[in-house]
Amino acid sequence: MVIVDCGVYAEGERQDLPRDPETVAQAIDDDGASFGWVGLHEPTEDEMRRVQKLFNLHELAVEDALRAHERPKVERYGESIVVVLRTLWYVDANDAVETGQVSVFVGNRYVVTVRHGEGAALTTARQELEDRASVLGHGPPAVLWAICDSVVDGYEAVAEYVEIDVDEVESSVFSPAPTSDAERIYLLKREVLEMRRAVLPLREPMEAFAHGAVPLVSREAAPFFRDVADHVIRVSEQTEVLDTLLSSALNAHLARVSVQQNDDMRRISAWVAIAAVPTMLAGIYGMNFDNMPELRWYYGYYAVLTLMAIVCTAMYAGFRKAGWL
Repeated sequence: MVIVDCGVYAEGERQDLPRDPETVAQAIDDDGASFGWVGLHEPTEDEMRRVQKLFNLHELAVEDALRAHERPKVERYGESIVVVLRTLWYVDANDAVETGQVSVFVGNRYVVTVRHGEGAALTTARQELEDRASVLGHGPPAVLWAICDSVVDGYEAVAEYVEIDVDEVESSVFSPAPTSDAERIYLLKREVLEMRRAVLPLREPMEAFAHGAVPLVSREAAPFFRDVADHVIRVSEQTEVLDTLLSSALNAHLARVSVQQNDDMRRISAWVAIAAVPTMLAGIYGMNFDNMPELRWYYGYYAVLTLMAIVCTAMYAGFRKAGWL
């Protein structure tokens, strides 16, 4: 569905009205004490233009909401603000972090949310907010807080899943058995990068909300955003730590591969050196010169074989003691 839900709220209570954007727009025009919340999921351009006309949304903000490839940000358009949030959710089957977008249009008496992607469904946030009349009484800022809180909670859940993957990679890198973890580490670094793109740009806007420095967010509503701002800071720090751990794991993996290759080359070199002794002796006696008296010695053949065995055994023992074999 394009229109997920529509609601009109007055004094912290939801009014029983048809779920339609026109009904919401008419209700908030007739009653100056109420505000409306319209939720859209991947709307078509025609549906978005329809809502734009009803609530007088800014043209540029509507285009950004339709494209769904915007950087997290807060922008002011006249007496309204637009908050763009990147949503994250974790796909365990692929060890992947998927991204979406929520654009929140906040006016004095309306909130319009435009969501793209499967993650961060706002139904739960809406229901929990409707159960808290005292919070909902703050109006549109309360809705903005509930959405930000829901999205940031999703960041924390994704960070926990990625942290588990990072722990698994570290265990694999430092396990006794030879492993090939470079590809997985690289993919996890890509996922952490997606997290950073979503989380880091929100630190400054959430701090501004928490201090009541953004229009439409009153000082009475600002304290609700302090907890969200703290969570954003915590997740951003956790993201930095995960990226550092992955970089260290990659360096450790490459160092371990290099050491393994050096060990292999030493083993190969040792066996080549051992094989060179009988090869050299065989080459010397294969020249068949007449002035080699030992060629006519009855025990010459056995003596050369014995010399080969003694030298090869001594070399093997030496390489073994040096740790090359």
